[in-house]
Amino acid sequence: MGLSRLVCAFLLAACCCGRHAAGVPGEAEQPEPELVEVEVGGTALLKCGPSHSQGNFSHVDWFSVHKEKPTLIFRVRQGQGQSEPGEYQHRLSLQDKGTTLALTYVTPHDERIFLCQGKRPRSQEHRIQLRVYKAPEEPTIQVNALGIPVNSREPEEVATCVGRNGYPIPQVVWYKNGQPLKEEKNRVHIQSSQIVESSGLYTLRSVLKAQLLKEDKDAQFYCELNYRLPSGNHMKESREVTVPVFYPAEKVWLEVEPVGMLKEGDRVEIRCLADGNPPPHFSISKQNLSTKEMEEETTDDNGVLVLARAQKEHSGLYECQGLDLETMASLLSGQQELLVNYVSDVRVSPAAPESEEGSSLTLTCEAESNQALEFQWLREKTGQVLEKGPVLQLHNLKREAGGGYRCMASVPSVPGLNRTQLVNVAIFGPPWMALKERKMWVQENVVLNLSCEASGHPRPTISWNVEGLTSEQDQDPQSVLSILNVLVTPELLETGAECVASNSLGKNTTIILLELDSNSTTGLSISTVSPHARANSTSTEKKLPEPESKGVVIVAVTVCVLVLAVLGAVLYFFYKKGKLPCGRSGKQEITLPPSRKSEFVVEVKSDKLPEEMGLLQGSNGDKRAPGDQGEKYIDLRH
Repeated sequence: MGLSRLVCAFLLAACCCGRHAAGVPGEAEQPEPELVEVEVGGTALLKCGPSHSQGNFSHVDWFSVHKEKPTLIFRVRQGQGQSEPGEYQHRLSLQDKGTTLALTYVTPHDERIFLCQGKRPRSQEHRIQLRVYKAPEEPTIQVNALGIPVNSREPEEVATCVGRNGYPIPQVVWYKNGQPLKEEKNRVHIQSSQIVESSGLYTLRSVLKAQLLKEDKDAQFYCELNYRLPSGNHMKESREVTVPVFYPAEKVWLEVEPVGMLKEGDRVEIRCLADGNPPPHFSISKQNLSTKEMEEETTDDNGVLVLARAQKEHSGLYECQGLDLETMASLLSGQQELLVNYVSDVRVSPAAPESEEGSSLTLTCEAESNQALEFQWLREKTGQVLEKGPVLQLHNLKREAGGGYRCMASVPSVPGLNRTQLVNVAIFGPPWMALKERKMWVQENVVLNLSCEASGHPRPTISWNVEGLTSEQDQDPQSVLSILNVLVTPELLETGAECVASNSLGKNTTIILLELDSNSTTGLSISTVSPHARANSTSTEKKLPEPESKGVVIVAVTVCVLVLAVLGAVLYFFYKKGKLPCGRSGKQEITLPPSRKSEFVVEVKSDKLPEEMGLLQGSNGDKRAPGDQGEKYIDLRH
């Protein structure tokens, strides 16, 4: 028995000595490993021993330890490195004269212990702990779009936060309105899970559940990811989200748009509102003025009563009723008065005013409104304000005073609220026509539209002295325009057309003279020639001569006669002296001393305009050339 114990003790001692002699790594008690940190994708520099150590690194073995099992991955012999077959075969290299082993393209799978061991007496292994880091992507957050009721008995899902491709697993913190949330029984619950990707990176998924109150309807939620890198601690935040919160309404009320003073014609919207979410079903009622009962109005799908063009009849008391379709509870708003300001139709008396020339006329304007009114009178064709007040006095009437007058009734306190009424004043008198005579250049066998306009009271009638198709247009209650469609014939060219306007007080005439255009072409055609007989007509017209134009013509003729008399006297003087023999060449020579020949040129010049010189044209109707201004030259040099 004692011998067997001795043998066992010897064998155990031999075994232990053998294991130490073989140098198997990891058996002896070792100090804490050196820490090396690197980001995914970077290069880890593994030093075999402290930087201040002095040793022979010509013979070193490198091991990786995975699940406490060391595996030889690199050998250094005589300063030359050699990778062992395996996962690190193509990612290892020597640096710093063989003292450092470089591991490239680091992945999360490389997070483990590496150790090196030299082949020399009393050599101890050097252990290195490699830590790998990777910042997660920006966190994404998905809110619960279905919403959370406030009467829920258990925490409901608020939002889900996801952080992808981080290493190691980041820490998540939830915030509400900038304040961190913590687990709270039956109030706040945070449930997190992670997935390991094939790359070794982690995807974190965190779900926030909570019981919410009505006050949380506008609360902002977001998540924060905390992670570490070799450079230190970092964080990333998601965007803020708001979750729909459902709660019953406690009150309803009415709102009217637009805000302020309303007037007839405005678009008005009467809207029901409530403090619940979702809002209850709304109905709007208006008080019947006769029965004093509330009667339901027709609204759109959103419970809005739209008055496209508000009228004074829409004024009155309105109220809103809200019905919660889930609890069937009903809420009633307070009554609200709607006031639509108005101005009634404006009335003018007399409605059809008429008067004699030289007399006076009084026009009175009336209207009603729920507000204070202001009146003013305007001339229709000029817009000029004639009078402020409901009464307009017209004195010493003339024919020009006839026409339109407009009364405007307005409410100063409600901008844009006004009504107007137009009345036409008729002044008794015979027909009046703008022209007595018109001249038109026409072509034979052309169909023309001749026009004639007259005004007067009573309203005149128009007749023509030639046959043709006629039509009339009322310009205003006292004016009429007659249009005659007629073919230009030789007889019409000779007689012209006569337009006669007449009423019970007299008549007036306009004569249209037709002149044949020298550039006329034969053949039948249709032409419309200036339909209006006014002074601003574009047709060729001949007005009755006015005193000023007559004086201009007389002066022009007198000046021309004097110029011709002077010219005749000069010619007669030289002819009597025998200095002006007649010749066929058209030149008249005057004998002068040789020394004075070519010194004198007599110029007779008229300063009249080309239009006036046209009065001096010959009987054949030929006009002067455009450049001829009536100048005459007599050559006295020969």
